[in-house]
Amino acid sequence: MKKILFVFGLLVTVGVSSVFANDERVSPKALASFKAEFSTAQNVVWETGSNYFRAIFSLNERRVFAYYNLEGELISLARYISSIQLPINLFSSLKNEYGKYWISDLFEVSNGEGIHYYVTLETADTKLMLHSANAGSWSTYSKNKKS
Repeated sequence: MKKILFVFGLLVTVGVSSVFANDERVSPKALASFKAEFSTAQNVVWETGSNYFRAIFSLNERRVFAYYNLEGELISLARYISSIQLPINLFSSLKNEYGKYWISDLFEVSNGEGIHYYVTLETADTKLMLHSANAGSWSTYSKNKKS
């Protein structure tokens, strides 16, 4: 009976490990932290930066990005959202103050400083990126003329 349980445990461990795309370049601490936090994640792909690891994965049919420092600590989460998922004050502000623009990109970042929203707005000749910290008002992050 103990052998059967051991083999079953080994199979489960191997199966779970393959789901998480065990990349040798990723810190074992980051992998362990990720597995503990996002045990139901699917389609995991790891990327390595100069001072971080990024896991890109699906969770509840949503694309999520988890960033870990070199010590394996989760430093931020990011996900794409739709405009109706914004806090109501931010959604209203976009509609009222930036009505001539269309939204080309919108994402939410959660980290130790709170929740941040970034939206990219465009017109035929302008690309504008706005930022909001903790559902405060929008501030201009960048503004560029299109060529």
